[in-house]
Amino acid sequence: MIDALAEAKKAYSCGEIPIGAVIEKDGKIVGRGYNLTETLKDPTAHAELIAIREAAKTLGGWRLLQCNLYVTCEPCAMCAGAIVWSRMKKVFIGTMDPKGGACGSVFNILQEEKLNHYVEIETGLMETECSDLLKDFFRDLRQRGFKWDKMKNPGLTK
Repeated sequence: MIDALAEAKKAYSCGEIPIGAVIEKDGKIVGRGYNLTETLKDPTAHAELIAIREAAKTLGGWRLLQCNLYVTCEPCAMCAGAIVWSRMKKVFIGTMDPKGGACGSVFNILQEEKLNHYVEIETGLMETECSDLLKDFFRDLRQRGFKWDKMKNPGLTK
């Protein structure tokens, strides 16, 4: 989770919502990512998807069997779907997202019985550090008078 938190700090430094992710297999990191939705103007450029793409490229295939994902904030429905379809073994989550999380908060896509793959979940890894980073980011935005309805890049504009 230390490496995922380092990725999240990269997102923060470029004005992105600070979420970071790493994927490991056999103790080695095979994929990394941090949010780049504003920078790339791409709604799918979430930390988890970037890490999944890199891991698939590193491992030479889309099935990420026996891989574990470490992510600083609970994945959304889009990312949770990609985690299931990539056949990951386990997801370690720093802090939960009670408004949009899809790994136990709002939905639990990773363990949906109707899907063809079940992903183990462990929550609360470095929870304080992960949560504080997000709180600091949004506090900084509010202090600068940022308005979401005029969003171009939350960290760089007002």
